[in-house]
Amino acid sequence: MTRHVLAVDLKDDPAVVEAYKAHHRRVWPEVLHSLRRVGIADMQIYLLGRRLVMVVDMAPGRDFTRAFAQHVASDPRVGEWEALMKSMQQPAPGSAAGDWWAVMQPVFDLNVDIYGDADSDAARPRPGSARRA
Repeated sequence: MTRHVLAVDLKDDPAVVEAYKAHHRRVWPEVLHSLRRVGIADMQIYLLGRRLVMVVDMAPGRDFTRAFAQHVASDPRVGEWEALMKSMQQPAPGSAAGDWWAVMQPVFDLNVDIYGDADSDAARPRPGSARRA
């Protein structure tokens, strides 16, 4: 699996936030079917205030950008859903020009030394543990 984590903000309107949450309690079946068909194995969206964070797990070998474009073009109802969701959103501060959902940069992974630094704390044994050769 390949994991992608993205962020976007909802518009600054409590009614928009509530409408977005309500829509996601009843996602249209065409949208769910399309997401699975393009290789999205799992997806969660989290909300803090107006900030949305989406975690997407893709099937091996699938390109997220291409899969999402295929998803949007797959069915008129899917395009309608995506346009409706986008009407409630705005790019998060720090987003690259032209990006809507901004790709978040990983800074920590308990199971992986993402920087490949053998001297990092992640590579050092914890106090009380023995390093095996």
